[in-house]
Amino acid sequence: MKRFLMVCLLLSVWTGPVRAARPDLNARLQPTVFALTMVMIHDVVNPPAASRFYTYCLLGAHEIVAQHQPNGISPARLVRSFKPPTLDKSKPYDYQLAALYCMLETGRLILPSGYMLADEQTKFLAELKGHYPEAVVNGSVSVAQAVAKQVLAYAAVDNYSKLSARLRYRPTKTDGYWYPTPPGYMEAIEPHWRTIRPMLLDSCGQFKPKPPVAFSRDTTSAFHKLMQEVYQTTKSLTDEQRFIASYWDCNPFAINTSGHMSIGFKKISPGGHWMNIASLVSTKAQIPFDQAVMVQSVVAMTLMDSFISCWDEKYRSNRIRPETAINRYLNPRWQPLLQTPPFPEYTSGHSVISSAVAEVLSYLIGDQFSFTDTTETIFELPERNFTSFRQAAEEASISRLYGGIHYRDAIENGQEQGRAIGTFVVEKLRKAGVKPPVE
Repeated sequence: MKRFLMVCLLLSVWTGPVRAARPDLNARLQPTVFALTMVMIHDVVNPPAASRFYTYCLLGAHEIVAQHQPNGISPARLVRSFKPPTLDKSKPYDYQLAALYCMLETGRLILPSGYMLADEQTKFLAELKGHYPEAVVNGSVSVAQAVAKQVLAYAAVDNYSKLSARLRYRPTKTDGYWYPTPPGYMEAIEPHWRTIRPMLLDSCGQFKPKPPVAFSRDTTSAFHKLMQEVYQTTKSLTDEQRFIASYWDCNPFAINTSGHMSIGFKKISPGGHWMNIASLVSTKAQIPFDQAVMVQSVVAMTLMDSFISCWDEKYRSNRIRPETAINRYLNPRWQPLLQTPPFPEYTSGHSVISSAVAEVLSYLIGDQFSFTDTTETIFELPERNFTSFRQAAEEASISRLYGGIHYRDAIENGQEQGRAIGTFVVEKLRKAGVKPPVE
């Protein structure tokens, strides 16, 4: 008995205190990306800019995990003129901790109110106490900070900094052209976004869509039929159609007016909605951490390039919104269900980005992958079930007709444009050797 007690005592001395189970880093990925989303909602970041921020915040994390996989494929194999950051491996670190911290650090440095992420960083490090040696945590932070700085240097030359120096966009009152809409009559958002350097595409005009139906005041014209369809559809919406329009609204610029008072309602951007879907389905599919980071990064890059392609066409065709056209030529009192976003109509941004991301997720996660989307629950909308990514993209696209803010050709040609972008990205992934984590 004494010998047994002595052995137990010696074991307790040799092993020391037992560390508690380490945090599930896979479970930490979605909240980390959503922390970026919350800052963007706070800042009322416009949709194209949000996609750019997501891309750079995920790029460094993608590179870190790629360099620690046996057959890791660096984003440099996919991204134009991107050189892989050099990692300092002289000190101990955990690459997955570094990847998560790198997302927050890049966001802290690049977002307008990035300072808000400092609390998230402190919270994350507090969660690691007692689970990882202090030297490993410190080393992980150092690696993350170094990579974030290299990503910011790459981002600094994508032409974003030159946007404010370009000529101010001036709308025209000529028939058929976009003009600011009520209630805010805001200036056009990002009229020079086509000048931003794409990540995966060769150029902003690589997937130029079909031209829009020509504007005409002739009541027998194709344009008049499109305008009438929007007008008549919004007059006879079902409860389900109204809900679909609201569910996919994702308008960071929404304003509610009462007399002389205007109140802004902050909402998630369209890209932010799809980023959260990517997080949710990665969790459901039980994708390992490294591959889940890659999925998020590729989705972000697809969103960024889709917005560049879409905005290239928006300010080329400069097409009039249904609200302006219907008020001028059909009914001056008509109002759309949704608030009209402050930029030209053609093509539909929701249609382009949703269709592109649906193709990418169908390749990476699964062609018929069913999922429950809980993204909008924080905005007091119920969760919604989808049988596939393409079904969700179809619904997001047609929601713009129900909302009264897009004509059908902008929706359908936008879907075609987005599918072409998504197919191109998938082919690029295949050629680089990126295999679906779910097969």
